[in-house]
Amino acid sequence: MHILQTLKQRATAIGGTIVLPEATDERTLRAAEMIHSAGLAEVYLLGNRDSVLNDAQDKGIDLAGCKIIDPSTSPDTQRFAEVFYEKRKEKGVTRDQALQTMQNVLFYGAMMVKQGLANGMVAGAANTTADVLRAALQVVGVKPGLKTVSSTFIMVSPRENETTFLFADCAVVPNPNEEQLADIACSTAATRHSILGDEPFVALLSFSTMGSAEHELVEKVRSAKAILDQRKVDFLYDGELQLDAAIVEKIARSKAPQSKVAGKANTLVFPDLQAGNIGYKLVQRLAGYEAIGPIIQGLAAPICDLSRGCSTEDIFNTAILVLLMSK
Repeated sequence: MHILQTLKQRATAIGGTIVLPEATDERTLRAAEMIHSAGLAEVYLLGNRDSVLNDAQDKGIDLAGCKIIDPSTSPDTQRFAEVFYEKRKEKGVTRDQALQTMQNVLFYGAMMVKQGLANGMVAGAANTTADVLRAALQVVGVKPGLKTVSSTFIMVSPRENETTFLFADCAVVPNPNEEQLADIACSTAATRHSILGDEPFVALLSFSTMGSAEHELVEKVRSAKAILDQRKVDFLYDGELQLDAAIVEKIARSKAPQSKVAGKANTLVFPDLQAGNIGYKLVQRLAGYEAIGPIIQGLAAPICDLSRGCSTEDIFNTAILVLLMSK
């Protein structure tokens, strides 16, 4: 069984609710139909009800069972605006600005998640990553104990019974400092536990293994490990580790024999965005791994971004991940 089928079964058992704010996008409407008909979750679409229903009818899309909310007329908009005003007034936001902001579908959808009216939000088919993250950060904020929003990819082998890896960060933070690297490690471990349900073995990657090289880039990774030591996190981690020492047991026995992670790492934290982005694409293109993501992590509630070139299936699959992250 493909991993997504397994994840779908687990997500369906949650009995949750997903908000899809981009109801003017055909892919979003088709994903709403798919999510509802599959019994994955209840669906909220945001937009003008008549326009959404007419558009769906013209395209042969059945939205029966999906709920449509218009933020410009919703009775909750005023209440949401007051919550947003109290949260942002020290940043100079007025009540009128808060009310206007809450009529934006991304901000309204994020507030539904914040208020517990939906397990999570999936957006980005018709909006930029910057717009999606701006709404997410201003409304739900960063998870307590963290300061960094990052991303991860689930990397699925084309061969059965091989390790499924998480790669981070490959899409958000260009040049993380040591504290950001530690945050990325914590977020990715939590993502693995919530989505895949197994124990993370986190490797902080470098071009050095346990002192085999000296450089400021290596020192950054060592400092990230020291921060994790101070935080007393509840997952296994180690670094600095070269990639082969992290995932190949024979090499690990030679290069890092005392490590509890070396040779069996399943969660790889790259030292910067260049390395992570290149790494996941190499594994995807040359080794045939399926890259699922990017999954946004580190937020106080699950909100995931999409590529604007996404498919209906991408939206459906991302809804699965959001539901699992909401547990």
